[in-house]
Amino acid sequence: MNRLITTLCLILIACSAARSTSSEVTFDTLLTRLDEVISHRAEYAAAKEDKLATLRQSLATAPTDSARFENLGQLIDEYTPYNTDSALVMCLRRQELALQMNEPDKIANARMNTAKILAATGMYKEAVEIMDTVNPADVPDYLRPFYFHILRTVYGHLSDFSVDANMRSHYAKLTDHFRDSLLKVNDPGTLTYSLIKADKLNSMGNYAEALATMQSFMEGHELTEHERAICAWTLSESYANLGDISRQKEQLALSAISDMKAAVREYVSLRQLALILHSEGDLARAYKYMNICVDDATKSNARLRIFELIDNYPLINGIYIDTIKGQRRTLLWLLGAITVLAVVLLALLKRMRKQMRQIADSRRLIGESNDRLNALNIELLNSNNELQEANRAIAENSRLKNAYLGRYMDQCLGYIDKLDTFRRSLAKLDAAGKHEEVRRAIKTSTTTDSEYKAFYENFDQTFLGLFPSFVEDFNALLQPGEAILPKKEGALTPELRVFALIRLGIGDSDKIAKFLRYSITTIYNYRTKVRNKAAGDRNKLENELMKIGRGTPTR
Repeated sequence: MNRLITTLCLILIACSAARSTSSEVTFDTLLTRLDEVISHRAEYAAAKEDKLATLRQSLATAPTDSARFENLGQLIDEYTPYNTDSALVMCLRRQELALQMNEPDKIANARMNTAKILAATGMYKEAVEIMDTVNPADVPDYLRPFYFHILRTVYGHLSDFSVDANMRSHYAKLTDHFRDSLLKVNDPGTLTYSLIKADKLNSMGNYAEALATMQSFMEGHELTEHERAICAWTLSESYANLGDISRQKEQLALSAISDMKAAVREYVSLRQLALILHSEGDLARAYKYMNICVDDATKSNARLRIFELIDNYPLINGIYIDTIKGQRRTLLWLLGAITVLAVVLLALLKRMRKQMRQIADSRRLIGESNDRLNALNIELLNSNNELQEANRAIAENSRLKNAYLGRYMDQCLGYIDKLDTFRRSLAKLDAAGKHEEVRRAIKTSTTTDSEYKAFYENFDQTFLGLFPSFVEDFNALLQPGEAILPKKEGALTPELRVFALIRLGIGDSDKIAKFLRYSITTIYNYRTKVRNKAAGDRNKLENELMKIGRGTPTR
């Protein structure tokens, strides 16, 4: 049994801790949202000013007194929580207009507007005097909730601020009386009815029922920001009376957020939240929120809120003093830390200076070494490039020599066979006594010409086997329209044959002339004529020619 009880206690403790942790997380999130909304106060105020400007424009262009009366009512509703001085001006204008219209219900309405604003500024005596001038018989049914609301508000404030106990009790009874009257003239299910009922339940100590009343209404209705602020404030009052500070803070934060969004300057939630935060040690936020409350109360000229803030001034001043003391302690600690750090820094600077000199000397030596190394690297790179070029030239020469050596040996053997055949044919003619035919065979050049032709054809085939794209690559070096094209595939023209020999490394015009059986002048003319057709620099044509076929495999 004891184990069961212990287990149940542990479960309850764990659930309570979990709920507390969740509540704190929710409240922290709400504070973050509140700070974000506060940072946009100027934007909400600008939107409010735009709306007021639109309503003032509508008032200026209203075609009838009735329309002006309605426009003034809208302006009063907007100005009341924003600027009580402007609201009072609008009330007096509405009252003057109502007297001109000489309509009792409008006169009563306008006077009640004025009484409401006077009560908000703390002028309760004047508010009561004005309400005494309103004949209840002149108050139509649609204005009765407003009539009893003002009386309940005025006597409620008188009860709160009365010094004499008898007067406080008297005003409290009047407050209860007019609260009950409000409940009678408002339809159940409306916001006003729910608020008044929750207020009555709180005053009677039925806090849980007050919470249920407000929560039930809020769950089934869409609320404006201003209405949401009022409902959240009422809930916070119930939670405060129940001792649930966490939930009270949440509702105060929600109410303050809605107040800021609605550009309301006459409020209580943010001030009450600041007081709780101060008691919990969050001095920075408490001081920030209190300053905002003072600023808004001053701008709205809500004297009641200003009086309430005056009562809290010692607390505001205490927050400021505590903040200054904390800053001073932090400053003294920082000064001590800075002093120690300065001494350490000086020692480090001295050591660093010595190391910097050493580093500078090392860097200078490294720089000089790097310069020498870079120079050597450049020389090595150039040497490597030259070596690679030499290797390519050697490989190419080896390839050319191998190709032409094979051709040369085959051709020499062919010539030996031909000479032997020719010798035997001459021997046969001589043996047969055909000496005249021998002399003609010896004198004729037909055989030599055909051999030269075969030699050049063989040269062309061998060269094009080594450089298959020579004709196309060489013509690419010439100007458009100046291409040199062979008459048949696998052959070279005399000009191409000259430059083919140059590509093989035979650059001497005399050797080229002997090889091709041309005069030196003819070879020179060929070279000059083709260079003049070069697409680029004519003096670099033969250098570009030497790049043709680099790395091209032989067929």
